[in-house]
Amino acid sequence: MKKILPFLKEFVTRADMVLFTLCLVCSVFGIVMISSATATSKSGSAGYVLVQTVALLIGIALFILLTVLDVDPIADKWPILVAVSVLLLLALIPFGHDDGTGNKSWIRFLGIGIQPSEIVKVVYIVLMAKHISYLKEYKNLNHVLSVAQLAVHFVIPFALVVVISADLGSALIFLFIFIVMLFAAGLRIYWFVLGVAAMAAVIPFAWSHILRPDQIARILAPYDSSIDPTGDDVMWQASQSKLALASGQLVGTGLYKGPQTQSQAIPAQHTDFIFSVIGEELGMLGCCVVMLLLLLIIVRCVVIGLRSKNTMSMLVCFGVAATLLFQSFINIGMCLGITPVIGLTLPFFSYGGSSTFSLFAAVGLVSGVKFRPKPERFHRYE
Repeated sequence: MKKILPFLKEFVTRADMVLFTLCLVCSVFGIVMISSATATSKSGSAGYVLVQTVALLIGIALFILLTVLDVDPIADKWPILVAVSVLLLLALIPFGHDDGTGNKSWIRFLGIGIQPSEIVKVVYIVLMAKHISYLKEYKNLNHVLSVAQLAVHFVIPFALVVVISADLGSALIFLFIFIVMLFAAGLRIYWFVLGVAAMAAVIPFAWSHILRPDQIARILAPYDSSIDPTGDDVMWQASQSKLALASGQLVGTGLYKGPQTQSQAIPAQHTDFIFSVIGEELGMLGCCVVMLLLLLIIVRCVVIGLRSKNTMSMLVCFGVAATLLFQSFINIGMCLGITPVIGLTLPFFSYGGSSTFSLFAAVGLVSGVKFRPKPERFHRYE
């Protein structure tokens, strides 16, 4: 006890408690909405609330651990981290489950499901930040060999996620993180132009040989009304979501009182479409609170990154911010029917143990940047 109290006092003083509090508020808010979304389900809400609460407690522990630990020497063990990441994704081949989504993204054992891409995403941010900062500080980031190395670093996890699990949503997060971190590091604009040209050349092949017809229809449906003119086919999920949001109006129908929610009419309403549940039962005001909280978390990550004293720390913060921004934008867009339904959860609010503790681990990395000033972080290398 004598050692714990001083540690807690130091932790509260040096860690980013603003970021932690914002994330905790979002998660508790999310658990309440998950309880409402699953209240009338066949299995009831108790199991979902228990799993999400346990995931939150694990997430808090990971936040504390990754705030205190110095991530730099951990990143130096990159061969081990790469091997673990690849093995986690490859494990989806024999042990993967799609849970009826069409994406073979989960590994299940003893009734517990883990989504490897969520864990790999955090490792990817750390390793990409380490790789970019090394090239920027000791090589030439804009040299063709440097860009080629980074391209390979990105392509491996992206390809594994797409080919093994067919989870386009998770794969696109890796792409967005990659772009944001390179832009923040100062990569020349002409490389981005070449990257866009390369993607334009690859997309026709992927469109014809990799993506399934249902995935193509889902991508195009929000922008082409002829694909599903009645809204009862590929746009059915978005149609039900918009009905729920519209019925909520300004202040909502009340917690546990949403007609669409309590009749279980919204698809995946405790996971991908939790924002629609919030909109129906808490109204537009509830949605605005959710978006404001997420915006504050993203801005906080960016601010800590800008205040950091080295390239790697800055890139870690920007990578985490990019993850939260992309997932929030796509998920809310899915619920509004303006972006394709690609199975991305709303950070901190949606049900999902892997997502919850991985996000807390990610923001723990950001908090660690504030926890350790530069001289103290690099003292061991002097």
